[in-house]
Amino acid sequence: MKRISIALFIMTTALFCSCSKQKEEVTPEMDSSSFVLVSDVVPDAILEIRYFSTYNFIGERIPGYEEPVAILTHQAADSLKAVSDELLQQGYRLKIFDAYRPQCAVDFFMKWAKDSTDVRMKEYFYPELEKTVLVPEEYVAEKSGHTRGSTIDLTLFDMRLEKEVDMGCTYDYFGLASHPDVLPGQEVGAYKPINETQYKNRMILRQAMLRHGFKPYDCEWWHFTLKDEPFPDTYFEFPIKTESIRL
Repeated sequence: MKRISIALFIMTTALFCSCSKQKEEVTPEMDSSSFVLVSDVVPDAILEIRYFSTYNFIGERIPGYEEPVAILTHQAADSLKAVSDELLQQGYRLKIFDAYRPQCAVDFFMKWAKDSTDVRMKEYFYPELEKTVLVPEEYVAEKSGHTRGSTIDLTLFDMRLEKEVDMGCTYDYFGLASHPDVLPGQEVGAYKPINETQYKNRMILRQAMLRHGFKPYDCEWWHFTLKDEPFPDTYFEFPIKTESIRL
């Protein structure tokens, strides 16, 4: 009986260790429990998820974008709701191009950037630049704040005019024209300078985001990250789809 008891103890211990080991192997980057669908928190937001479509700087749907939905951490979504509430009073709705981005999408961007032959969308998104400089100049990188879940790309939609406001250049444009601190009339390479109205529109969005806890990115007028992001060192991988959030 003693031998049997010892054997059972060993088997139980081994099983426990095995289960513990399996649990440790589950990467936290796949855990979506701290995320929400933006539409559930900010129902007034308009979604135009560019990487679910073919209208983006690559020209095809990006891996990991399985539905045209926007996902953020709870904290980022709550702060975005405050931004939306403020701007609604000024006659604007938020229009979202991208939010959480899985690491597989970032990896796909890097793979594309290394293929010098694929320039399908050059005339629309990077006419001033050779594709070979996109990685060295960090237009495309191996890591993205979007993958941490608290970064968002967005613009304003004018409810009175019923159209997206004019920000001076398209979303995801690679060049000086995208820099939010470009002043009206300032030379921006081959792209035409922005005007007073376009600059004012950029500042309306920027100031509202700053007031509610987001910080801007100095190369893209559309890009903001929550200052106190909950996962500053974690990069997630779960796919963009409703099922990822509502398990």
